[in-house]
Amino acid sequence: MSAPPPPRPPAALPLSPAEEAVMRALGRLMLVMPRALDADLQDEQRMSLSEYSVLRHLSEAGHGRMRMSELAAACDMSLSGMTRLAGKLEAQGHLRRIRCEKDARGLNAVLTDSGLARLQQAWPSHLASVRRHIVDHLEGLDLDRLAESLGAMAGGCGPACQSAPHDD
Repeated sequence: MSAPPPPRPPAALPLSPAEEAVMRALGRLMLVMPRALDADLQDEQRMSLSEYSVLRHLSEAGHGRMRMSELAAACDMSLSGMTRLAGKLEAQGHLRRIRCEKDARGLNAVLTDSGLARLQQAWPSHLASVRRHIVDHLEGLDLDRLAESLGAMAGGCGPACQSAPHDD
């Protein structure tokens, strides 16, 4: 006896011209914006957007520390990519990797004073870039509603997704 055919998905409604325009603009933005922000940081600070992101997430985490796997997720990187980047930042003195006391298999990344100073040095350049590429184009929009909508599109991961402190 053969299995019944899978149910057919409901008919998709075509996008309106405005919906299509938003979808295409967001698609382009997801490609262009990280490159623009990265290029500005590279030009002005000799720092990648990924490096900045790691230091920023650590500065916002409890005790300046995050589990490597959580840091990788927060920065939208693979664990192996985060391991390589953390190695580079550790060699520069911007973070330390230490064993988790509660789980010896895991590692925590810990922001150093040098890493915080480097983040503070790069912050004005990054802020100017964000204003130029993003904020200056949002005049007249309800920014709270926009942030809520973009957060929902990104799967709801926002401030609530920040790491809890480990090994307090």
